[in-house]
Amino acid sequence: MSVDAIILAGGRSSRLGGVAKASLLRDGRTLLQLAIDAARAAGGRVVVVGPELETTAPVRFVREHPAFGGPAAAIAAGLDALRDGLAAEGPTQVAVLACDMPDAAPALAVVLEAAAAAAGTDADGWVEVDDSGREQSLLAVYHREALERRVAALRASRPGGDLAGVSVRQLLAGLVLRQVSVPDGGSADVDTWADAAELGVGTAAESPVPNMSTTPTADPEERLP
Repeated sequence: MSVDAIILAGGRSSRLGGVAKASLLRDGRTLLQLAIDAARAAGGRVVVVGPELETTAPVRFVREHPAFGGPAAAIAAGLDALRDGLAAEGPTQVAVLACDMPDAAPALAVVLEAAAAAAGTDADGWVEVDDSGREQSLLAVYHREALERRVAALRASRPGGDLAGVSVRQLLAGLVLRQVSVPDGGSADVDTWADAAELGVGTAAESPVPNMSTTPTADPEERLP
């Protein structure tokens, strides 16, 4: 079973001084490339919502409207891009992955397996949850039709269909989601330079990370990477 993927890579990175998370490096690969490699294991098409960067595999880049409009706007833009080229027999599921989780590949593989095993059930999506019970809605697999239905409903309820500022929690409201336990650390993300240092992420292979911050990590459902 192939699954398309939407990678969110268009945030402001304000707590990193504006340095794009997607361009940060770990062991010679950008965080974006790590996310693409994880998503390609799903076997479908990959859409990156964010500024274009050099990658080692063909992906489609799009931007959310307006730019920096938030995670729901980004997911909507990714769905629109997939719909543009969707064949009748195309994948019915879509993985959603933030680009700032360098160890997400094994976790995403577990979520994909859970989604495949539960095909035909009433679930609208499968969401990663760690040992502490924390859900990560940006490391998940959803039924494409369920997401499109929620996007359409939100657009219809807002002036001009503008999804700026809409959170992932609002987008997923009312969907039937199953939690999937994954390997510890799979959803660890880079929000600050302290996070980057802990995860072995830097601005260049030969450079240390800049001034580290201990600013608390934001709710992953309320921000883009």
